[in-house]
Amino acid sequence: QVQLVESGGGLVQPGGSLKLSCAASGIILSINTMAWYRQAPGKQRELVAAIARGGSTNYADSVKGRFTISRDNAKNTVYLQMNSLKPDDAAVYYCYQEINYRFVYGDYWGQGTQVTVSS
Repeated sequence: QVQLVESGGGLVQPGGSLKLSCAASGIILSINTMAWYRQAPGKQRELVAAIARGGSTNYADSVKGRFTISRDNAKNTVYLQMNSLKPDDAAVYYCYQEINYRFVYGDYWGQGTQVTVSS
């Protein structure tokens, strides 16, 4: 079994920062893409940022210059550093990892962590 555990969400004032983490555990042979998605009430889930195994990244236009995605392959962990947070960033954030488990790649999701941006 593979499990993704997220941490780091919470309440922050506009302009503040948070750092999300998502660690995968289990019999993992390798991980390709790692990413963060978010879903606000009444909206569809959207891609926030993604990072390939080699380190190339892509971001949603709305977070470019404010958010940074990174990964630690030795720890099977992906991070999302969020700076200059805005009320529009409030959502449930989900991590995603494309994991090779028992020689089969599959899509794995975290349980979600709430980010609230409010004064």
